Amino acid sequence: MTPSTRRPVLPRALLAPACAAALVTAGATLLPPLAPVAPAAAQEAASAVQDLVLENVVLAFGDTAVSAPRVAVSGTRLSKEELLAIFRSDAKESWGTRLQRLDAGSLTMPELRVERRSGPKRQIVTYRDVTARNVHGGRISELTAAGATLSVEAAGQPGAGSGSYGKIRAEEVDLTALARLYAEAGDARSGFQRLYASLAVESIAFIDERGTTVSIARIAGRDLAGRQTPATWSGAVESLSGADLSQADPAKRARAAGLLADLAESVSVGSFEASDLTVKEVKGPDPVSVGIGRMTYAGGGAEAGFALSDLSFGSAEASGRLARLGLTGFSLEPTIATLRRLAKAVPADKAAPADKPAEKGVPPALDPAAQEAELRRLTPVIGTLTLSGLGLALAAPGADPAAKAAPMQLGVRGGSVSFGPPKDGVPTATRLSLNGLTLPASAVESVPGLGSLGLYGYRDLDLDLVADTAWNEGTRELSFKELSLSGKDMGRLQVNATLGGIGPEVFDPDAAVSGFAMLSATAKALDLTLENGGLFERFIAAQAQVLSLKPDELRKEYVTASVIGVPIILGNSAAAKAIGAAMGKFVAKPGTLSISAKAKSGDGLGMVDVSTAPTPAAVLDKLEVNARAD
Repeated sequence: MTPSTRRPVLPRALLAPACAAALVTAGATLLPPLAPVAPAAAQEAASAVQDLVLENVVLAFGDTAVSAPRVAVSGTRLSKEELLAIFRSDAKESWGTRLQRLDAGSLTMPELRVERRSGPKRQIVTYRDVTARNVHGGRISELTAAGATLSVEAAGQPGAGSGSYGKIRAEEVDLTALARLYAEAGDARSGFQRLYASLAVESIAFIDERGTTVSIARIAGRDLAGRQTPATWSGAVESLSGADLSQADPAKRARAAGLLADLAESVSVGSFEASDLTVKEVKGPDPVSVGIGRMTYAGGGAEAGFALSDLSFGSAEASGRLARLGLTGFSLEPTIATLRRLAKAVPADKAAPADKPAEKGVPPALDPAAQEAELRRLTPVIGTLTLSGLGLALAAPGADPAAKAAPMQLGVRGGSVSFGPPKDGVPTATRLSLNGLTLPASAVESVPGLGSLGLYGYRDLDLDLVADTAWNEGTRELSFKELSLSGKDMGRLQVNATLGGIGPEVFDPDAAVSGFAMLSATAKALDLTLENGGLFERFIAAQAQVLSLKPDELRKEYVTASVIGVPIILGNSAAAKAIGAAMGKFVAKPGTLSISAKAKSGDGLGMVDVSTAPTPAAVLDKLEVNARAD
């Protein structure tokens, strides 16, 4: 993930005091050379617990500078010289190895300043009253700060952004592991190292140059762990600045993909929670505000998931609330696998030609079409998204804002959408379920089949919707397990269908290939069920009024048209007569109408079979049809 240079990177800012609490205890480049110490004196100093004070400490780490006017080290058996040796810039040992020798009862700093430059921008975080307690072997038992201020400056924009933090507290911070991850390259498949057991920050606030404000009452996380990457964490993050997977240079694209894959696999979070998050954009013609009462994430196992509670948003065009939004079953495995493949791509002049066998160890070059296909395969496993208590207020279409017309009210009592594993970036199974979709009948006036509901006396609609589909690669079938729509005081319509001849080509990223593959699809089975719940009676009453007939008179005409007219239209076959008789019975006494059709051929009924049939009867002859009314 590429860090933003426009807004503060909270994880880095929050972990900075953990690193700096130990790292600022010396400034080898700023201090005079040390006088030789006698072995006996050094041994005596090492055995005694003492307190030390360092002043005006400044350390530089790449594009980051850390400074503290005063650092008090208490309860340490290390001499001042030994402490300074740990932090010398010209030390031959790695940071991780040296930090393991760090030992003190506490480290305290009234002020700690962390400055980071990134291009023309500069981010400065100043922490107050920083204290690290029980520091042993490079690990801090407890790290606290009374608060912090943040400023972001850009060239010619001294006020590019500002913010503040309240109390900060972390437990079991491992400076050694942090140093290794940020500064030492390692195998991306190495084991995870825990960076801290818990972290909590209160009263976070930020405002950028456009006047957008962000505030969070509290964030808390547990069990943050990481593992080393070949480019180091800091190196990977810096290299990704401005990187683009769609850029033309194949070598840069491959490197960016590899870095992204490394970073995606190098972080593990046990849990995370944020409360009372608000974002407000007050400038511009359409101010926007967003609020989240609670945000949670739990990692690991089948219960892993992400959830938002008590959401609200508002703008000139729309406003709404959502009681809960949850996501489970999310996985980046296909995304990471695709990034790994992209990382193996090489420039065309170093790759094997597409029309010749590749030499050992030389991967083939990706042409633009193949590259686009790989980018589509970055789609992760989305899992299941659930929501409850959704309410929306939308500005009426075409309404004059000055007239303050009543907004259109929409709502959903509950809903979920599930996605199966993707095939070439397209989910192979989906299930959408909406319960209690409420909206005014005027909102569907232009929707075929629903546009006349207002004429039948429906003012507000209360609908349930289900769409459940799945693809079976082995049988090359696409199943519509359930397509249903039901409404309060209306009834229910359900369709089940099976299509054959649906192979992997249907998911090809090339629209021409996938479109041509769909032409070979066949219809194997179709089941239709219509349950009356009051809609048919309203339809008869409305039509009778238009035709100046009594409802019973119109009903009789429809019965006649069904029993006699439908079979004539469909060719007067046995199947046609069965359909007409079932429809007539349903019209006479509306209950449940069921019609099923199954292709006599195991391969199904193709488009060619339908288009070349001389009459509807010829199509029905290829089907096994059953119809009944209850």
